[in-house]
Amino acid sequence: MNLSERSTKVSGEEVFMLLAGPLPSHPGMVHSEKGIFNCGGPIPPESGLYFDYLREKGVTHFKVPLSWHQLLPSGFPSQSQQMVVSCYQTLLKQILTAGLQPFIILHGSTVPEALRSQFGGWESRKLQRMFMLYAEFAFGEFGELAHSWVILSQLYDVWNEGPPNDESYRQDILHLIQDIYRLYHRSFEGKNGRISVGLRSSDVALLSQIQTSHTADFLSVHFESDCTATFKLTEELTRLQITDQHLPILIYKMTACDSADSQLQVLGNFLQALNSNDMTIEGCDMMDVLGKMDVEDLPTIRYTLYLGIANSYQTVWDKFVVQHESERDIFLNESFPSDFQWATSSESFKVEGGWAEGGKGETIWDRFGHENKVFGNQTADQACDSYHKVDYDVYLLRGLQVNTYQFSISWARIFPTGYRRSPSHKGILYYNKLLSALIESGIQPVITLYHWDLPQGLQNQGGWTNASIIDAFKDYADFCFFTFGDRVKMWNTFSSPWVVSHFGYGVGSEPPEVQDYVVASYQVTQNIIKSHAEAWHIYNDKYRSSQGGKVGVALNSDWVEPSDPTRPEDVLAAHRSLELTLGWFAHPIFVDGDYPAILKSQIEKKNKECPHAKPAILPGFTIQESQRINGTADFFGLNYYTSRLIKSSNGGCTMGPQGVGDFQDHVDPSWTPTASDWIYSTPWGLRRLLNYINVEYLNVRKVPVYITGNGMPTEDGRDPLNDTSRIDHLRRYINEALKARLLDGVNVGRFTVQSLMDGFEGRQGYSQRFGLHHVNFDDPDRPRTPKQSAYFYSQVIKQNGFGISHGNILKVTPTQFKPPLKNFLPPSEVPSKSKVTWEKFSNQSTFHRKLYHYGTFPPSFTWGVSSSAYQTEGAWNTDGKGLSIWDTFTHKPGSIPGNANGDVACDSYHRFNEDLYMLRALQVKSYRFSLSWSRIFPTGLRSSLNPKGIDFYNKVIDDLLLNGITPMVMLYHWDLPQELQNMGGWENSSMIEIFADFSDFCFSTFGDRVKFWMTFNQPHTIAWSGYGLGQIPPNVKKPGTAPYKVAHNLIKAHAKAYRNYDEKYRKSQGGLVSLALGSDWVEPIDANALREVAAADRAMQFQLGWFAHPIFKNGDYPDVMKWQVGNKSELQGLAESRLPKFTEEERKLIRGTADVFCLNHFTTKTVSHATDWLTPLTYEYDQDLSQKEDGDSPTTAIKNQRAVAWGLRRLLNWIKYEYGDPDIYITDNGVATESKTKWDDSARVFYFKTYIDEALKAYDLDGAKLKGYTATSLMDSFEWLHGFKVGFGLHHVDFEDRNRPRTPKYSAHFYNRVIKDNGFPTPDDEKILYGKFAQNFIWSTATAAYQIEGAWRSDGKGLSIWDKFAHTPLRVSNDDNGDVACDSYNKIDEDVSMLRQLKVTHYRFSISWPRVLPDGTTNYVNEAGLNYYSRLVDALIDANIQPHITLYHWDLPQALQDIGGWENDTIVLKFRNYANLIFSRLGHKVKFWITINEPYNIANVGHGYGAAAPGISLRPGRLPYIVGHNLLKAHAEAWHLYNDEYRSKQGGIISITINSDWSEPRNPYKQEDIDAARRVVQFYIGWFAHPVFNGDYSDMMKRIIRKRSLEAGLPKSRLPEFTAEEVKRIKGTYDYFGFNHYTTVLAFPVDYGKLQHYDADRGAGTIADRTWLDSGSSWLKVSPFGFRRILKFIKEEYGNPPIIITENGISERGPVDLNDFHRRYYYEKYINQVLKAYVLDEVDIRGYTAWSLMDNLEWATGFSERFGLFYVNHSDPKLPRVPKSSVAYYATVITCNGFPDPATGPHECLNHEVEGTGTPSTSTPPVNYVYFLGISLSSGDAEIGLYTLLALFIVTVLGVICLAFSLGHRNIMRKREIYRLH
Repeated sequence: MNLSERSTKVSGEEVFMLLAGPLPSHPGMVHSEKGIFNCGGPIPPESGLYFDYLREKGVTHFKVPLSWHQLLPSGFPSQSQQMVVSCYQTLLKQILTAGLQPFIILHGSTVPEALRSQFGGWESRKLQRMFMLYAEFAFGEFGELAHSWVILSQLYDVWNEGPPNDESYRQDILHLIQDIYRLYHRSFEGKNGRISVGLRSSDVALLSQIQTSHTADFLSVHFESDCTATFKLTEELTRLQITDQHLPILIYKMTACDSADSQLQVLGNFLQALNSNDMTIEGCDMMDVLGKMDVEDLPTIRYTLYLGIANSYQTVWDKFVVQHESERDIFLNESFPSDFQWATSSESFKVEGGWAEGGKGETIWDRFGHENKVFGNQTADQACDSYHKVDYDVYLLRGLQVNTYQFSISWARIFPTGYRRSPSHKGILYYNKLLSALIESGIQPVITLYHWDLPQGLQNQGGWTNASIIDAFKDYADFCFFTFGDRVKMWNTFSSPWVVSHFGYGVGSEPPEVQDYVVASYQVTQNIIKSHAEAWHIYNDKYRSSQGGKVGVALNSDWVEPSDPTRPEDVLAAHRSLELTLGWFAHPIFVDGDYPAILKSQIEKKNKECPHAKPAILPGFTIQESQRINGTADFFGLNYYTSRLIKSSNGGCTMGPQGVGDFQDHVDPSWTPTASDWIYSTPWGLRRLLNYINVEYLNVRKVPVYITGNGMPTEDGRDPLNDTSRIDHLRRYINEALKARLLDGVNVGRFTVQSLMDGFEGRQGYSQRFGLHHVNFDDPDRPRTPKQSAYFYSQVIKQNGFGISHGNILKVTPTQFKPPLKNFLPPSEVPSKSKVTWEKFSNQSTFHRKLYHYGTFPPSFTWGVSSSAYQTEGAWNTDGKGLSIWDTFTHKPGSIPGNANGDVACDSYHRFNEDLYMLRALQVKSYRFSLSWSRIFPTGLRSSLNPKGIDFYNKVIDDLLLNGITPMVMLYHWDLPQELQNMGGWENSSMIEIFADFSDFCFSTFGDRVKFWMTFNQPHTIAWSGYGLGQIPPNVKKPGTAPYKVAHNLIKAHAKAYRNYDEKYRKSQGGLVSLALGSDWVEPIDANALREVAAADRAMQFQLGWFAHPIFKNGDYPDVMKWQVGNKSELQGLAESRLPKFTEEERKLIRGTADVFCLNHFTTKTVSHATDWLTPLTYEYDQDLSQKEDGDSPTTAIKNQRAVAWGLRRLLNWIKYEYGDPDIYITDNGVATESKTKWDDSARVFYFKTYIDEALKAYDLDGAKLKGYTATSLMDSFEWLHGFKVGFGLHHVDFEDRNRPRTPKYSAHFYNRVIKDNGFPTPDDEKILYGKFAQNFIWSTATAAYQIEGAWRSDGKGLSIWDKFAHTPLRVSNDDNGDVACDSYNKIDEDVSMLRQLKVTHYRFSISWPRVLPDGTTNYVNEAGLNYYSRLVDALIDANIQPHITLYHWDLPQALQDIGGWENDTIVLKFRNYANLIFSRLGHKVKFWITINEPYNIANVGHGYGAAAPGISLRPGRLPYIVGHNLLKAHAEAWHLYNDEYRSKQGGIISITINSDWSEPRNPYKQEDIDAARRVVQFYIGWFAHPVFNGDYSDMMKRIIRKRSLEAGLPKSRLPEFTAEEVKRIKGTYDYFGFNHYTTVLAFPVDYGKLQHYDADRGAGTIADRTWLDSGSSWLKVSPFGFRRILKFIKEEYGNPPIIITENGISERGPVDLNDFHRRYYYEKYINQVLKAYVLDEVDIRGYTAWSLMDNLEWATGFSERFGLFYVNHSDPKLPRVPKSSVAYYATVITCNGFPDPATGPHECLNHEVEGTGTPSTSTPPVNYVYFLGISLSSGDAEIGLYTLLALFIVTVLGVICLAFSLGHRNIMRKREIYRLH
């Protein structure tokens, strides 16, 4: 039985009352008097719609409580408020119009305060009279509109308000009610009106009095259930109806327990009561009894704007609309909870770049940019280059101190086509690397799966309009959860999906530019919501239990406010706009699985209003879909930026949000604009929006809100680093989030600043900047520089908000150091015992000296960075600082280049938080800085103490410790207070006590936190440069006396400070005290000459020992120093030594006054003994030696400071031996680069890479007690005499900018990696792989005809181009030639014997074309020549060695060169004929063929550089390409000849051999260098491999050469074009890939302008890593890792062809050493890389060939470079071949067919004997070498050289003339002195 049926039965013609209401004034406050609408404002505009809705649901009556106070503020009807009266009348009419009956409540119970104060309470007869007047007034005004009334809805409260047991009071109340009852019926007699009172069901006594007094027509009863007992409504009703009158009962209100069981119980009781014939029930409140049980209608009811629980927008709006601006903007100085997350963000397509790297697929944004639809035709191809700069980005994050980083994954980088079947492993590797770096840095990753960059492949199928994308996204999400979910605990499925639907598929202003708001936009939303839900369920079902993460969605929304708050329609429009934007996505996910009712009703409304327009189609969700969608979020992600004002309007028939929603938006012109026309600064909107979300979406599922995006853009180019507007924006927006959390109780758990750095901002390109870090998009390095907002945000994070700090309370315990036990040492001998260092190292080979050592330091190792006060602080006269000697000096014009000074320097005094940012990012453990004496004591004396200076250093120290960084404090770094210098400075012995007092103050003030002290920095520099040379302040030039006097005082001042610390502070503070001694390493010019070793030792003692010997040994100067200065002084006629003496007491004071040895080191010098002048008196001459630089080492930006890394290891060893093996800290080490080197400082990277490794060797191999390393310096700064011309910094500082912005350099990231690795752990590339090659693997060695055969005119051989080239002056080194070479033409047996010793299976050699065809044509065949090769082949086969013949290895018949050589395309046929001859004569015995060896060298080196035969260099822009063109065609013809005519009967294989280096980027973080490396490889190997293996030249070569040719004004490309037939004929002309490889290069871009040649086309320069081992060839550096990489490249680029490595080896030069350990090392490393490529990378490698069998004529370098496994003694006419030790090693590898694993036990292959590996005594007589003119020569050669010297002078003039003539015709592009040619 339904309710309408029941109403008919119960009341006849009367309707059963189903109540709703009252109308709330604030959502969520339905049952509160304060929340009831009282006509104090406008009637809610949509109340009419609401009443219609209620009527449809069966409601009959609507409660309308009147407001006594609002209607009659004074109590008198004559003074009524007519506006309120009219308002109620309007409301009642609306209710009636809707078909409902008003149910008026005259009053509740409480007397309004205004009336109570005037008339008293209910006990007052006067008030009772006033209430009677009020009732009469109400009946008169509203009686005609309503027929159901309640006099007092809470009579029980009125009843109990009077005095206890006062029966007269209660009778008065009853009489009052009775009078009103009579008044009503008298006034409306015959109108069927009814009147009631409200009471509780428990008020039985009161009920009886009411029933007997005729005061009500029915009872309005409030039922309350007891939650502890079973509630029986029927029993309650029975208990009430105790009299015969049986008044009907209206269930006016029912309070039940808030549980499903209780609600069901209420419903059951109610139905039972209705069915009871004994009960007279007038009606019920529909919401109380049925509201929570109407399951089908509940979601719609709850979220209809004005249903009983009201609308959330109105609630929030009413809460905040009353705020005045001043109240709204009050700043809250509080902090967030301790678990609050601070984040910044980026989005893949905005920052990653690398748009085509690693197989990434095209995205819709790639397509959009490439179609020139972005501002300035910009693209995101490189963007911030984050794809290559993971370390750079994480570096910034550490500086910021964020604990969370939100970034998006590029779907197309993971799945290039969008589908799981095509994953990109390199893309996965990138994100794995990023995640590892984040977690390693303690930063939580938050991943957004989709941020707008849809794979274009999916868009081609309809993109988000195609429902199949749901499954694609589900697969993508599943893959990401599986792959990354072990480390990622927070996921956003989508970010700002409204933007996708609206801008991408609605208005079409952004990719994919679909303009369809009728169908597509709504369909897209439908598919996105379903995709989100499926991803959530995937995670929930498969991963949540194991991974424990959260999945949510980041929705964007503006806050909206009514344009006119007094217009109800604008308020409603504002609500509609939120529902149609935020609610479009949030409502289904967070509320009920369906779209908002308003959205659906508005679309339905529009479709009715616009019958002629195409109707909008809002897809519906099935019940199952809604259930699957609802609740699919573990948090609410919010992207909020700005607000809008909303005005109600007629949207017409436009189906966009404003059209459908009937509203318009605009902004208040007073709002602060930004660089974006859609973002205005409206911080208060964030708080309000958060409140709205909390009320609207989170009232059921209490999930946290994460602010996933907030920021503002600035314009490009406007003071980009000083972004004060962003600071203000963040400050205010974050504070509004804080208010929402603390004041409003919104569970805001994270704040994310958009964005980490400037990026590609969609259609705006790079014109708008959102970043906390500025990115210079004009610079290929994409340097990232913190803006001021980054520092601000970092401080907010540090404070966890805006809480006011109460004092500087440090809770961090500083690192404690334990000083080692001291052993007092005797004085050094002369020379010292430490000369063992030279004995140990000076005779090292270059190979062993440079061999890189892999290993790590101990976990306790201290990594630091340094600075000094004067160089960085600035603020030279700020806050009471006194003048220093450097202030005085630099203020004198001309003292420093550019008159630079340290007045501002890096401004660290004001910007230490910026320094701290860098230190955090670097992750250093220590920071070495100095105190400015004159900042603490402006005059140098304690009496001038400066509190502000002390405050500054206290802050520095505290901040360091709070960030886990140990302060290493230098007391004096050269900046003496000027007033102390006025007293004589360090020449004045009173400085000892003055310094002691200064140090005492510092110990006492800072020593509770500082545990590492240094008294002086490089006292040698102070004494010699400051008081001897006078180069630095105080510029005293007394070189013979003042340095010794100053040093004497410095040593005693240091000792005094040390002893003071020892006695007063050590016990309580537990720190270390030392001083930082600077020293070069000194290498004797001849370590085998005792005098030179003594000179080197003397140099060390005069430099380092001057200070270290007294302190670390016996308290006195070194004996050699006392001896030298004393003797010099005596010889100079002085009465006593210029070197002062220490008393015995002073020696005791000084000895042992250092807890550790602190060393500053930068370079190494070479010294030799000299007898220096006696005058002038000078410390320099006292040493009797001369110094010079190590000329083989790289220069730096500072003269005489070369980078000589190996000296550091030796210096550390010397300290170990000399000073009793102390604990050593390297406290300064670094290199200067010119100021123009800003951030790409690869020279500094090489410096650290080599120097730190030498320190590691000293620690790991030599046992030096190295405890720490400090890099110089934190940032570029004032570099003393060099001003700002050079920089030592890991960070670049722009001294032209007043903000002194700091930007990390390449070296900063390198050093950070070293710190994280704690050294140089062995990389995988260096680890040996044990295993074997295939059973039939080819093991070979190789030679070439011209290099070994000799017999240049024997037996009819014709001339070759190399015969002519070698006989041309200045073409070949040492005028060597191949006339005899190794005489292999006559030594077949000896050569085959060598091959037997090697145990090779194959031998690769070449045929000399002019030996068999003297004129190059088949017109005449030289049978003698052919016979030689036939005999060689037979001998090889007899030895079971397969011949592998190269047809052409560069020795073209000169006769062919005379008619154009390879430039003349007739050579193609001639080469074919030549090949035909060889195939026909030798092919029946030879199964392995190479057509042409290294066409690159023939074309470019021979015809471009001119450094090889034929030596042409005049047409470098075109000729090499023509030659290469013909070489390819010649090769193809020879291949086809063999394939067509010989393969079937001879069964051989044939190919071409291509050579190439591998290329790596010089800076691996830099896209420009990566591109350069790619060009190097493509222009090298690709030039010839691409046509043969893939067909035609590569697109890269064709595109670049054509573009550059046309730009130079040429009519077409300089690169010849193949016809289609030629492409087809060349492609596939291989049976294997013949490959020659030796080394790797580092590439970087070089712009040659309009020059037209190969190097300019390639657009790249190359260098070598300084750590790579050298060889005898300048171009060949040992870099094995590149071998594996290029082999893998061949596999991937050319379809994994079979590869035979046809050359690989290393050279040496200089004295002969048969123990060629470097070659053994080379072969081990390189062959193992081949094995790795074969086993790990599955490269199809079939064979390996060592170059070369024996030393031979190494082309243009003659016999000076030797590649051979066998030594050939050219001083013996017999040219004996002698095996080097590498022969045995290579033979072992061949025998083992690889590398047997030693872990499996001994292997037989390792025990074989190699025949003849010893050195015959008759073959290599001992050679004595002497130095002649600086060259190492045998004594015989030196004698000849001496005798011919005079003759050489005679021909000098002629030689100069010849040289000039020759140089005029040499290749203008020749850049190398020697070229590697094989």
